[in-house]
Amino acid sequence: MRSDKSPEMEGNGGAGAGATEWRISRASARGAPLADAGSMSIRAVLGRVFSSVDESGPRPMLMLGSGDPTGCACFRPPPEAEDAIVDALRSGEHNGYSPTVGVLSARRAIAEYLSRDLPYQLSPDDIYLTAGCCQAIDVMISVLAQPGSNILLPKPGFPLYESRTMFSNLEARHFNLIPDRGWEADLESVEALADENTVAMVIVNPSNPCGSVYSHDHLAKIAETARKLGIIIIADEVYDHLAFGNKPFIPMGIFADMVPVITVGSISKRWLVPGWRLGWIAMCDLNCILKEAKVDKSIESYINITNDPATFIQGAVPQIIANTKEDYFMKILNLLRNSADLCYSKIKEARGITCPHKPEGSMFVMAKLDLSCLDGIQDDLDFCCMLAKEESVIVLPGSALGMKDWIRITFAMDIPTLENALERITSFCQRHDKLEA
Repeated sequence: MRSDKSPEMEGNGGAGAGATEWRISRASARGAPLADAGSMSIRAVLGRVFSSVDESGPRPMLMLGSGDPTGCACFRPPPEAEDAIVDALRSGEHNGYSPTVGVLSARRAIAEYLSRDLPYQLSPDDIYLTAGCCQAIDVMISVLAQPGSNILLPKPGFPLYESRTMFSNLEARHFNLIPDRGWEADLESVEALADENTVAMVIVNPSNPCGSVYSHDHLAKIAETARKLGIIIIADEVYDHLAFGNKPFIPMGIFADMVPVITVGSISKRWLVPGWRLGWIAMCDLNCILKEAKVDKSIESYINITNDPATFIQGAVPQIIANTKEDYFMKILNLLRNSADLCYSKIKEARGITCPHKPEGSMFVMAKLDLSCLDGIQDDLDFCCMLAKEESVIVLPGSALGMKDWIRITFAMDIPTLENALERITSFCQRHDKLEA
């Protein structure tokens, strides 16, 4: 009787004669850097902190770790933005696929929006729409990644840059931000780090995670340094106009006559809609340096093989930008200013934590741990896990941002909740104070 099984099929897939070699196992070489990159994300690090919380405890958990303020009723999007989404959906005009670079009316509206703060006019052709600012970062890192190349990243910084460069085999070199100088970039270290293989430097302004806002003079020095080195600037301005201190927000693009600037941003933060996932890449390229290098073609080629932001969100963008009242933005700035003031003053009361710079923008503040004052705490991750376990308060370990033994605190929440959370942090530090132990 003839067997229907060939010799190669006699094995059961395990060890032994005739066992099949499954080619998928070879993917582990690719999976390793992906796992390493993913473990560095804010979500992954906060997940480890969150696992320390006893969710059955008597007190509610207070989240001061992420950059999503939408859980608080006072941080809602403007009604005009919600109306724009409804109108776009009901119009029946935005149910199909989007053009690769984005819907023209949305690109035109964003070009006009960004141009308000520039001494020149951006064109819709300078704008590429993305699924949030995170995809804009992904696109730019992918476009710039060439064998042997490196990119200069701020420390502390937004960890997605680090993760994405690792996965793309683009070497990351870190220049310091100086706490005692309002987290200004150490431009001497920028010059020392750059070489002929450096393709760009990243500036985040207003800053996540530092809460700083750069002055015109400092931005001019950054532009001059980049021009001298012959590198482009990626300006992460996702927190554009969320500046509530003494310095106004100034876009890096005003220096595009000196250095090519690629601005990445989104509606996520200023309009308080991070889940809507509408971002952009804007090429500020007055001397056509990026176009001559065909960076625009590379961006378009890359987004040809990635996903687009939802078409109805794109369709709503012109109305969102045109109809949102200035009163709304002022209200949000006032809320952030009051929360930042409270956060800064309360941190100063906690022994073992210092804040070198009062936040002037974004939604965050960096605070330094003095572990010599705190009993039984080994490092910043240990601090955050123990704080979560004992006080049900979540903050982000600074090591996730390149700053060991620091923490990042999000202050974008209502005053009573923030005050409660900061009092719990103060109590935690008091309980672990070596002088009290």
